[in-house]
Amino acid sequence: MANKITEREIYNSILNGTVDQAVLCDFAEKKLAQLDKRNASAQRRAAAKRAEGNAITEEIFGILSTERMTREQVAQAYGSELSVAKVGSRLNQLVEAGRVQKETIKVANAEGRMVNKVAYFVAE
Repeated sequence: MANKITEREIYNSILNGTVDQAVLCDFAEKKLAQLDKRNASAQRRAAAKRAEGNAITEEIFGILSTERMTREQVAQAYGSELSVAKVGSRLNQLVEAGRVQKETIKVANAEGRMVNKVAYFVAE
């Protein structure tokens, strides 16, 4: 059985200048394999998260119609799962994709004063 060399010993031998080239190559191959494995797993997680986000975006698109709705109204219609900011982000993605349009409208706030809000709608 081969004598195991720890990472600490490898790093110390690099610092001392007494590194064995074969040990260093084996160590580098091991570390590269670990990096490849970690990157592959991160890509799988990112793809799953993107797919979940795309599903939410499609659900939000399903809520919209030709009637103008603010992001607060869309969030309320969607449910309490997402915050208003996250719903707004999905709406902006839909606008950038050209599937939804937006315009500024005047709406009464809680005090009864008219304020400008951005409304989203599906073009006819």
